[in-house]
Amino acid sequence: QVQLVESGGGLVQAGGSLRLSCAASSIIPNISVMRWYRQAPGKERELVASIDRGGSTNYPNSVKGRFTISRDNARNTLYLEMNSLKPEDTAVYYCYVQRLMGLTYWGQGTQVTVSS
Repeated sequence: QVQLVESGGGLVQAGGSLRLSCAASSIIPNISVMRWYRQAPGKERELVASIDRGGSTNYPNSVKGRFTISRDNARNTLYLEMNSLKPEDTAVYYCYVQRLMGLTYWGQGTQVTVSS
């Protein structure tokens, strides 16, 4: 059973930066897409970044230009570089991997708190 483990969350002041990592416990073959989601208290989980098997990335307007998703296939690791953080970025951040056959994996989440 593959496990995804996020790290890198924490408390940061507005305007600061954090880099989240998502490490897979073993190689995941035939990946279709890898994503980062977040969920703030009382809100629905929302997509913040995605990268497909071809390397194309996509971001919602709320984080575009501030967040960057990347991956290191050799290390089985997904990253999310977050700059110019705002208090509204405060949430639990989850990584997600989907394989071509539809099988999906979720990490356990890492808390990001941005103080004003």
